[in-house]
Amino acid sequence: MERKIITTGDGSKTIQITDWNEQYHSIHGAVQEAYHVFIKNGLDQFKNEEIALLEVGFGTGLNALITLSEATKRGLKIQYEGVEAFPVSMEEVEALNYIETLNLLSFKEHFFLMHRSAWGQRQKITPDFLLFKNQSDFQEIAYQNLFNLIYFDAFGYRVQPELWSEAIFEKMLKALKPGGILVTYSAKGSVRRAMQAVGFNVERLPGPPGKREMLRATK
Repeated sequence: MERKIITTGDGSKTIQITDWNEQYHSIHGAVQEAYHVFIKNGLDQFKNEEIALLEVGFGTGLNALITLSEATKRGLKIQYEGVEAFPVSMEEVEALNYIETLNLLSFKEHFFLMHRSAWGQRQKITPDFLLFKNQSDFQEIAYQNLFNLIYFDAFGYRVQPELWSEAIFEKMLKALKPGGILVTYSAKGSVRRAMQAVGFNVERLPGPPGKREMLRATK
């Protein structure tokens, strides 16, 4: 499928899959969306020093980059696992402008290391940020009580409805520790009902720019 780099509403770039008319991030602002959904309504809910975090849809690495930046400010230790079926190329990574947009020049080499590190091997990005990249289909996830937080950042329901099913959210529920949370940009009614059907306590929260609502689910 054809892919191209586009500029979103806040000046940050993302990847567009033209055959699907689908983007890796919101066209209203990739960085704004990432901070609102995954940091404000996800990472900010935790005050403990050590957090095990699963990202479903590692993609461009934007969520990992901002998590690293925020965790460094706060003195958090992060064990970060990113699951991705179709990794982006280094050519695409180098065309993204997240380091400049976020003014994170001190994290430039860390960002590239995230992408250059081998799949299936643990990589120490900093002494307090351990990354494990898992190249697999989301439907193959089979964890039990491992994570405090899940960033659910799969492609939208319109193009991949099977990733927003009860079967997937049952896997997510099992992967979380008791009290763990899952955050996603989606607010679709069928998604909320699928989460509730497997046992999540689900909240509808104000969404990022360009989107009225988002969902947060607690185990």
